[in-house]
Amino acid sequence: MPPLLRPYEPADFETLYAIDRACYPSWIAYSRRDLREFLEGAGADCLVAQAGAAAGDEILGFLIAEAEGAEGHIVTLDVIESERRTRIGTALLAEMEKRLVIGGVRRVVLETATSNVAGIAFWQRHGYRTFSVVDGYYAGRVGAYQMDKILA
Repeated sequence: MPPLLRPYEPADFETLYAIDRACYPSWIAYSRRDLREFLEGAGADCLVAQAGAAAGDEILGFLIAEAEGAEGHIVTLDVIESERRTRIGTALLAEMEKRLVIGGVRRVVLETATSNVAGIAFWQRHGYRTFSVVDGYYAGRVGAYQMDKILA
């Protein structure tokens, strides 16, 4: 059964925070304050993947994006480890790209660590291409590829 994709609700915050902390090293994962700012910022949108439609069903992952005019930015895509490679990330991305297009976005950008081989492959499979490298992007320790995709 595919997961239910739904908009973020404030009651999800602590679960999303815990998932982000589990997905990334502590020096990359967002603080509560930063995560809250991304979720509540102007142009912010967050989709949550949930195991089922019942209240209390496990949250499996989420994607946060921002939009300003014709440009969107994927802030983060997090999927719990046990659910990776089950197409949850693909489902979240496809739905968010649809939402961005409806909102007038034509280009989406993102950053991914140069050391994140699986992440780079994921983004490339979904049509994202590197246009820049930023040394020390993550806490001065790890560089990032800046990637983008033109949406139809």
